[in-house]
Amino acid sequence: MACNIYHPWEGYVKPFKIFGNLYFVGTIPASTHLIDTGDGLIVIDPGYPQSLYIVIHNICELGFRIKDIKYIVITHGHYDHLGAAKALKELTGAKTFIGKEDVSYANGTEDLTWAKELGTEYYEAFEPDVFISHNDVIALGNTKILCKDAPGHTPGTKAFFFDVSDGKTTLRAAMHGGVGMNSMKRSFLDQYGLSTDIREKFVPAIESFIEEKVDILLGNHVGNNDTVGKGSKITEDFNPFIDDTAWKKFLTDRIKEYFEIVNGE
Repeated sequence: MACNIYHPWEGYVKPFKIFGNLYFVGTIPASTHLIDTGDGLIVIDPGYPQSLYIVIHNICELGFRIKDIKYIVITHGHYDHLGAAKALKELTGAKTFIGKEDVSYANGTEDLTWAKELGTEYYEAFEPDVFISHNDVIALGNTKILCKDAPGHTPGTKAFFFDVSDGKTTLRAAMHGGVGMNSMKRSFLDQYGLSTDIREKFVPAIESFIEEKVDILLGNHVGNNDTVGKGSKITEDFNPFIDDTAWKKFLTDRIKEYFEIVNGE
């Protein structure tokens, strides 16, 4: 399913339950996930500001209330993931969380959000409430999100690990917060006067958590785990998101891609 990334509002996806208390409420250009913790809602990556109304619509369509959003957790400081955070925070009063190394992206002191590359400008700067560090745990209700450093795509990119449950079965879900090679290419780093040191941390970070037990691979873009395709195939007896081999395979492929594209320059 194609969508023009310069028109993110065109990327509507009908919201659906992935498993238990975990839902997809995002769009094709940028994934947004919702966790019902029993004591409030957590939104992971609110996405583009231009498509926030879709995310809000999707959350409501699933029967949840916007005012129950307590935490907005951001995988990394790029426009397509944090662009809507300011507006959603103002609407709900929720706390915002981002990797401490990407705080300058969020508050606009560094112009590295990739907004210009996406054909726009970052007008939505905000001061995050909580700076995430390695091995921090974000806790709300029945949910504890373990945060791991996953630099490369940005300095503050984080990987998230958390349990989800349908009341009978508990499974481990995980997301690498940013695997795109675009911001690790030498041309981009040279354009902004950045060191190649950041990209050299990408593979070692993956290797530090690639062996984690993960039952459900999540993507912060739908292409990372075929979010839309898998969502259309969920039945009462079959859930394609449940695959304890997907996490390691996905990360192994990203390491291969790194050496082919970035390290091969």
